[in-house]
Amino acid sequence: MTLRVRDLDPENPADLDGITAVLRAAVPPMLVTPELLWWQSARAPAAQCHRLLLAEDEEGRVIGRGSTGLAHESPEPGLAFCNVYVHPEHEGRGAGTALVSAAEEYLASIGARTAFSWVLDGERNLGFARRSGWSPSRSARFQRLDLTAPLRPLAPPPPGVELRPATAFADDPRPLFLLDAEATADEPSDVGTELDDYEEWLATSWGHPLLDRDLTTVALVDGVPAAFSIAHTDGADRYSSGMTGTARAHRGRGLAKLAKHDSLSRARAAGLTEAYTSNDTENAPMLAINEWFGYVPAVTEVRHAKPLG
Repeated sequence: MTLRVRDLDPENPADLDGITAVLRAAVPPMLVTPELLWWQSARAPAAQCHRLLLAEDEEGRVIGRGSTGLAHESPEPGLAFCNVYVHPEHEGRGAGTALVSAAEEYLASIGARTAFSWVLDGERNLGFARRSGWSPSRSARFQRLDLTAPLRPLAPPPPGVELRPATAFADDPRPLFLLDAEATADEPSDVGTELDDYEEWLATSWGHPLLDRDLTTVALVDGVPAAFSIAHTDGADRYSSGMTGTARAHRGRGLAKLAKHDSLSRARAAGLTEAYTSNDTENAPMLAINEWFGYVPAVTEVRHAKPLG
């Protein structure tokens, strides 16, 4: 079979629809739309050097996708990402190998020293990564919640705590940026993240095409944002937690659970039927919160790393 690997053309609807179909089949819990892919390709920060690659077969069908670039928000230079997925109906035909090879060559050419990749659990995928020189490290778990079922009740916010949607910060979202930066810095990961560019955060987080500001909830303590639960939606019936976190000074008070409960409750009232989230398997606090809500495991991925020449 003749395979071709090339860059996605963000102005070609067939490319966008093809990659969307690949990702939805390979990782059903992942929220993806053609609009998101266009945005990722056209609006990625310059420092990320991002490339969206696709593999197509001899009939021009898109059967695989690779996303690669620099981890530009990491305080450690030279780190990169390389995430490849192949449509399950087209595995074993060389698309994964071709995409990974193209990504590794590109990353080496722009000075990356170490690449990290999420690999779907299962011997087929893990064996491929092992044979390709990638070493496993931590894992993460997608989880699913049935939003057609009632949520467990939760006590109302205590005195001094107020729950508000992100739309309340439309005129000045900087307080949410500061909260996001603090919470993100403490997330368990192989690659640390420092959010220190407000304008970039406005473009990539506040301006994310799947962000639902109406369903995103912020918990304020004495009027100051202390915890939040970011909601991403696909414009249909699916919801995904973009990030849930609490400022260090307010952890252990249940504020993240309050914010997420409010967000999920309003998502359910709006008619959404499925909610997804993804957590590092070492993130015990969030795993406990999501277990309390009734999330069940859906898909597991294993983080891998590879040094580049």
